[in-house]
Amino acid sequence: MVLCCARSVAVFALPLLTAACIGAEIDEQAEELVGEAESELITANGALPNAMIPNAMIPNALVPNALVPNALVPNALVPNALVPNALSAIKNSGAAGVVSRELLRYIVSCSLRADQTFSFSWTDSSGVAHPEVFRGDLGYAHWWASGGISNDTYVQHQISACIAARVNWYGVSVNISMRNNEMSSTPAERAAYPVREGAFWGNIFAATPYLGACYDSVGYVRARQVQRDCAAGHVETNPTTGEVTWQQCGSMVIWGSCNQLCNGIDTNAGFFRGCVTNYFVNPYARTDQVVTTFLTAGP
Repeated sequence: MVLCCARSVAVFALPLLTAACIGAEIDEQAEELVGEAESELITANGALPNAMIPNAMIPNALVPNALVPNALVPNALVPNALVPNALSAIKNSGAAGVVSRELLRYIVSCSLRADQTFSFSWTDSSGVAHPEVFRGDLGYAHWWASGGISNDTYVQHQISACIAARVNWYGVSVNISMRNNEMSSTPAERAAYPVREGAFWGNIFAATPYLGACYDSVGYVRARQVQRDCAAGHVETNPTTGEVTWQQCGSMVIWGSCNQLCNGIDTNAGFFRGCVTNYFVNPYARTDQVVTTFLTAGP
């Protein structure tokens, strides 16, 4: 599945789990990763089976006082079923409303089918009404339109991985191929998007939300070229001192190399079948609700 994504640096400022890269070996790889990615910048983001969608989730969409995802799960994903604080968040006329609507747009895109929509209106500080229509795409939980997903942690993880894969540090629009055991891909798509960027997982609907990512030991170079830093890690150079720093993508934890954290590569589509959920909590506990992303090989 191929999707187009844009800026996403504002979507994960909620107190998601934070941590450094795991182990000395991964720390060393992160340092090499920083040194090798100097000044190449381009753009790249999401793909699903035969779907092209403008995306650009920003890692601050989960800011305090904005939309809290677990407030959505008890009821149907329709405006008249939302709990009051969730409805208030998406109708907020300020900055919190902007990121709340952005997050909801991605949740709807990952959860509902293309023939399903979430429509509502909000009013700005000047009294002007703004009608919004968020259209579904992937249909991970199309039944959410008529009932909650509080007890369906499998679906919560699938939606969260879908959202994480579409987060981008920069405000650029890009295409990525997203693959896992739920998302099919055609031979043509796999040929057009051959570079494995990394993998994403987590649960933004949990009482303690978290998102994790890892980078491909080869594909991170291309990821940097296209400004996809949420698996590779964001590199910044101090213009005064020249010091190079490597940063996480918001509160998404980049745990290190997928080659060390994930296993069971699908022989046909190349996606990882499972990755370590949270190395610091349990280095052996894995999740199979993972989305692996792929990029084009370059111009």
